[in-house]
Amino acid sequence: MRRDFTYIGDVAEGVTRIMERVPQPDPNWSSEKPDCGSSSGPYRIYNIGNHNPVELSYFIEVLERKLGKKAQQNLLPLQDGDVPATYADVEDLARDVGFRPATPIEVGISRFVDWYREYYGA
Repeated sequence: MRRDFTYIGDVAEGVTRIMERVPQPDPNWSSEKPDCGSSSGPYRIYNIGNHNPVELSYFIEVLERKLGKKAQQNLLPLQDGDVPATYADVEDLARDVGFRPATPIEVGISRFVDWYREYYGA
């Protein structure tokens, strides 16, 4: 399975940049051919993701290295409704606010584990 993990600092940066740029109505929006990403009203929908899916097994490997512990894994078949891969299309975000989340999984996991250990005294 592949997932598009996104570091929380990148999510916060994306939201901040979006808040600083108030969307305007799309003058080309048509109810005959609606675009779900825009509107005749002042809003936009953006994906804020790392746009770089990684294998779930690699995510676990990186976490194991950072923690210095081996994970106990119980591999199961794909569950109903689950998808084999996720991927965020951030082209609209990049075009409109000039930002693409880009924190590598190795950096994001390391920062998270460091924060977690400090915050919880673990």
